[in-house]
Amino acid sequence: MTDTSKLTDDEKLLAELGYKQELNRTWSGFSNFAISFSIISILAGCFTTFGVAWNNGGPIAISWGWPVISAFILIIGFCMSELVSAYPTSGGIYWWAAKLGGPKAGYYTGWLNLIGLIAVIASVAYGCATFIDLALSTVSESWAAGYSLQRVFIMFLVVLLLVGVVNALSSQLLALINNVSVWWHVVGAAVVVLILIFLPDSHLSVNEVFTTRVNNSGGLNGGETDGLLFWFYVLPLGFLLTQYTITGFDASAHLSEETQGAADGAAKGIWRSIFYSAIGGYVLLLAFVFAVQDIDAVTAGGGGVAVIFNQALSSQWAGTVLFIAAIGQFFCSVACMTSTSRMLFAFSRDGAVPGASRWATLSKNKVPVNAVIISSIVAVLITLPALIEVNIGTPDAPIIVPTAFYAVVSVAVIGLYVAFAIPIFLRWRMGDKFKQGAWNLGNKWKWMAPIAVLEIVIISIYFILPVTPAGTPGNEAFEWKFVNYAPILLFGSLLALWIGWHLSAKKWFTGPKNTIDLPEGVTSADEIALEHHHDGYLTGEHQKHHPEDKA
Repeated sequence: MTDTSKLTDDEKLLAELGYKQELNRTWSGFSNFAISFSIISILAGCFTTFGVAWNNGGPIAISWGWPVISAFILIIGFCMSELVSAYPTSGGIYWWAAKLGGPKAGYYTGWLNLIGLIAVIASVAYGCATFIDLALSTVSESWAAGYSLQRVFIMFLVVLLLVGVVNALSSQLLALINNVSVWWHVVGAAVVVLILIFLPDSHLSVNEVFTTRVNNSGGLNGGETDGLLFWFYVLPLGFLLTQYTITGFDASAHLSEETQGAADGAAKGIWRSIFYSAIGGYVLLLAFVFAVQDIDAVTAGGGGVAVIFNQALSSQWAGTVLFIAAIGQFFCSVACMTSTSRMLFAFSRDGAVPGASRWATLSKNKVPVNAVIISSIVAVLITLPALIEVNIGTPDAPIIVPTAFYAVVSVAVIGLYVAFAIPIFLRWRMGDKFKQGAWNLGNKWKWMAPIAVLEIVIISIYFILPVTPAGTPGNEAFEWKFVNYAPILLFGSLLALWIGWHLSAKKWFTGPKNTIDLPEGVTSADEIALEHHHDGYLTGEHQKHHPEDKA
């Protein structure tokens, strides 16, 4: 039987949600912010998906697209901050959906969230391997001459192995690593910006940065940069840069059971990580674009940042910038794995995953090591198509595009953001009946939630569309290697989930389970919550916002 008199306020609030404290609650509010900031990682997304924006819109997709899309994402983050304050549990997104919409909503949300998180691990770790290879190629001609997709994939496997080992160690070490990661991202990004300000021989004009359009999509809209098809198809594809970079901030929710003062700290961790990343990322991206020496040459080179650095800097300085990014991406990979393993642990704790008991098992250090291992294996499997070379240029002027990488990126964005949209919509539908936590939006949820859901619906449609005519069935140049396989993976997963739900899961999956030892005569966590309310344990911030909860 649980002795509630010995529980901390965090543990009592967790008990209200039906769980006993199993993970080590050693993370500070800063550490909670740090993991989301590390996963967003402007040294990862801004570098690895820069080419998506350049090829689909050019400088305007960055100079105008980034701040506009960032504002929408911040609204999404505010809505999620309110939810995590009310329900600070490692289940996070899935738990909110199940609480607000029932087991079926929780089931689909949890799986979408898990698919998105694993895709994030795959994409960030692959990006890290790519940038390590680019850095080495910049400073070594012999290394550059031996480039192959197989070599990058092997490096990707090594990165995943190291990430897994780090995550198998103690939670305290992970918190320390994420704290270091914050300063690496801040200082590293500042160093890169200063290098790109002072070392290039020339810079683009403000007019060029804010008006230049590029269509290097391989033939969409005939390669033209005018007309409705450019503005409403090609350019929005470039917004994947922003939407992918600023994601993964749900980590603050997944780590809430390890955070002290989680009802306030985890909520602030979400929106602050978005806000500061949006500002830092914009400064960094503008530095990239202003440093361009030859716009046409960047386009011919596939729009990647390495082309810009090699134009504007010596090989040594270009290599330095790429190494700074690669290390930041490794930190990001570590944080992604931490978030994913905690979510898988929580989802398995409630019996929603095949082999649940295995993935919900903790090591002696109270770390879900098995969840780390299986997440790594699945990340490798979904990245295997990256071994296929895709050239959207010509044999004489090749433009090698990592279509498989961009597909994994799209899967990550759609899986995560659709999972975010479900509990945000359910909270909006509940209206004033929703019991707000210590950090809340007041009445602003009434307009923020619909905007958040609409933005997610729109971007999800765009990111499953073909990214080049050769990837469109029926086109005379169609080949399967050009196909954006994000919709195949997503719809295939949804079909499997639909079948699984109707054939089996709906018969036994009842949503979040209680893991606490209930006191004699008490049959649910709700009764414990009521008992705690009358005992007057809910003090401080919670009582300030909920005076009706006082005894």
